[in-house]
Amino acid sequence: MSWIGPRRGGDSAAGIPYPVKVVAGVFSTHLPKFSAVFLAALLVIFSGALAVADESAGPSESMVNSLAAKKFGDKRAAIEALAALGDERVIPVFEAMVDGNLWLRKSDGKVVIAQAQGSVYVLQDPLTLAEIGQVEKSEIKSVRANNKLRRMIRQALGGLTLMSADPARRVVAADAVFRAQSADAIPALETALERENDSSVASRMERALAANRLMTTDDIEVRLTAIKTLGGHADPEVQALLASVLVKGETEGLDESIVAAVNEALESVEQKLFLWGLVGDLFFGVSLGSVLLLCAVGLAITFGVMGVINMAHGELMMIGAYTTFIIQEIFRAYLPEGAFDYSMLIAVPAAFLISGVFGIAIERGIIRWLYGRPLETLLATWGLSLILQQMVRTIWGPTNQRVSPPSFMSGAMEFASGLTLTYNRIWIIVFSLTVLALIGVLLRKTTFGLRMRAVTQNRRMASSMGIRTGAIDALTFGLGAGVAGLGGVALSQIDNVSPNLGQTYIVDSFLVVVFGGVGNLWGTLVGAFTLGVINKFLEPLAGAVLGKIFVLIFIIIFIQRRPRGLFALKGRFVES
Repeated sequence: MSWIGPRRGGDSAAGIPYPVKVVAGVFSTHLPKFSAVFLAALLVIFSGALAVADESAGPSESMVNSLAAKKFGDKRAAIEALAALGDERVIPVFEAMVDGNLWLRKSDGKVVIAQAQGSVYVLQDPLTLAEIGQVEKSEIKSVRANNKLRRMIRQALGGLTLMSADPARRVVAADAVFRAQSADAIPALETALERENDSSVASRMERALAANRLMTTDDIEVRLTAIKTLGGHADPEVQALLASVLVKGETEGLDESIVAAVNEALESVEQKLFLWGLVGDLFFGVSLGSVLLLCAVGLAITFGVMGVINMAHGELMMIGAYTTFIIQEIFRAYLPEGAFDYSMLIAVPAAFLISGVFGIAIERGIIRWLYGRPLETLLATWGLSLILQQMVRTIWGPTNQRVSPPSFMSGAMEFASGLTLTYNRIWIIVFSLTVLALIGVLLRKTTFGLRMRAVTQNRRMASSMGIRTGAIDALTFGLGAGVAGLGGVALSQIDNVSPNLGQTYIVDSFLVVVFGGVGNLWGTLVGAFTLGVINKFLEPLAGAVLGKIFVLIFIIIFIQRRPRGLFALKGRFVES
């Protein structure tokens, strides 16, 4: 077999396929009488056959170039031919055509994907997506598509991406086919559903298949089965689809069994959507309650121990939020981009310490001279809040500052029912409960907590036992201020960071403290979540402002019956 010759390096015709070289070797060795012309013809024939075989295996450049045909009928034929291949390499081509990014290069008639960057258009090969140069706009011509072609492409995209290796793309494809409602999509859906092993993706495919069968099939049994399947999907889109079937049935007439089945399925979907809506409102009510908890727990500590109405508590939260902003700016300016997620690990203790120091300074400089005079304390802290707001406006200006969530707090969990649970609010709920638990441990398991409780229950007796009540007051006020700073860190992730940040929550914080019981952490927890949930359920019915008024009326009536709140502290000092 030495006549075959070497397979690699040493071939003079490096670009000729190996089987062609074998045939050429046979003829040149055993049939020397063949002319060079005949051998050249053989090479051409074999090379052409192999090229045809390669073209049939996937989309070719000539097939893609056919999309730029002048007649829309030719374009439609090109789309059908490319879609029939079932090759994922066609997907970027179709997507570019729908988005208006498919162009014809005038110099050689090649269809390319082009996007504007500055004053030029950067070109990509439509099949490999490799960059192949840049041109002026005058050197390319847009490949146009009308609405009929776009619908055809979207339907083809749905069928192509149903077989994608990426589950997210399969979900998008199933949803696209659900909305397209074409009988041509049913075979592709059935095939894809048989192969699907992801339960969540399979559910979306079942929904799409049922919708297409309902809207494109005349068989009553098939339609009834499809309606029953759709009734199991609590989805606003399914609700709209079933409602449209009823409306269409009133004008065109439907079989009574179909109408009854649609009504039953629609009622089932609406009930499930109502329940999911309640779950969503409950979640957002609890998330609002967790924000109120962080805002109110520090106030509960200072108000409960010293009886001080601190109107500057909101500004202490503002200081915590601006601390987060400053730390994030330092991370953006001086540290690598990947380190940004760790900014929150620095911001939390920094906000606690800085707000705590401010709190101790306020207590030592102002509050301690006004004990026993609640009106003067209220006025002094209100004036201090104005000073702090103006200080922030002078340094950073009155506009909102940019505070970005880290990657683990970005995004949301989305459900087919339309319910969306954002990660930042989930983290804030966890964070608020963690802070409350740590404060509970501090108050119950440490010497400082024991002394603080002693001062809360009977200040004179605690002083006679050798406890330095002044130091306890300063540290307690600092603790409450530090917790307010933690509340500011949380608020910076869901609200605007501005000099007015604290004013938004200060009144609600006082309502939580009074409702739950002054100085009682458990009461603050119950009060915050209760008022948060009530607020969230009242807003859709009465509006945001009127809802807060109703909550205020409820608190006033409640306090008339229980002046000490839900959970009142006990002790001689408190009772006196």
